[in-house]
Amino acid sequence: MSGARSSIDSVRDWLSISLNDGLVDELLAAYEEAKRNHYLGGHRLSAVEGGRFCEAAYRILQDVTTGSFTPLGRPLNADKIARQLAANAVGSFADSIRLHIPRALRVIYDVRNNRDAAHLADGIDPNIQDSTLVVAILDWIMAEFVRIYHGAEPAEALELITGLVSRRAPIIEDFDGFLKVLNPQLRAGDHCLVLLYQRDRLGATYEELKEWARPTMRGHLRRTLGRLEHTLALIHRDNGKYRITTAGQREVETRRLLA
Repeated sequence: MSGARSSIDSVRDWLSISLNDGLVDELLAAYEEAKRNHYLGGHRLSAVEGGRFCEAAYRILQDVTTGSFTPLGRPLNADKIARQLAANAVGSFADSIRLHIPRALRVIYDVRNNRDAAHLADGIDPNIQDSTLVVAILDWIMAEFVRIYHGAEPAEALELITGLVSRRAPIIEDFDGFLKVLNPQLRAGDHCLVLLYQRDRLGATYEELKEWARPTMRGHLRRTLGRLEHTLALIHRDNGKYRITTAGQREVETRRLLA
């Protein structure tokens, strides 16, 4: 993103105050790559990067609770680490550090290690649904680390978390609030969909969408939005803003409109 620093940069700054710099870098690098692969359709790679994220996160939990961690490059015993974390006295560390984050990491590990083999016989490709699950858990864990170690005022921490869990469309570049779609071949409806995918829960007003649309799209923009809303149910309008629906999100991801 251009202009302002990204949420990831801000999170790196805040987490590095309390956590090991090298581990924070490993965590965020794996997080960004997993998200990028997911939104570009590399679902298997997203799960792999999720495993790399787990290894950084487990080491952070080790370091926080014991003052040391398994050196990078050496294999981790995730089950042993989880037992050690759970054995800490109630109140000694946040419950997310002792219990919730380790359990969430276990899910990612299991998805990475077991799911493909389990589906070889039935012909089902689980990669899309598994990647979606992995990315959702990564978002939650990152938000928990920010919540616990943000070192900022609560309002600023909330803003950072909101920025983390929002979708990011790789074909959109943000020029100080002006969203430019980098694929000039997209039709008007798809153009609007990727913009609303990027905006996620924030949505966008008609005036914003008109500003971000290509000049040739503006004359028929209301008709385009009406079709997306009423005919296809890919977007919804309320309180003066358009927002993408879950069906719209699936449309963007399934058709790989972000690539």
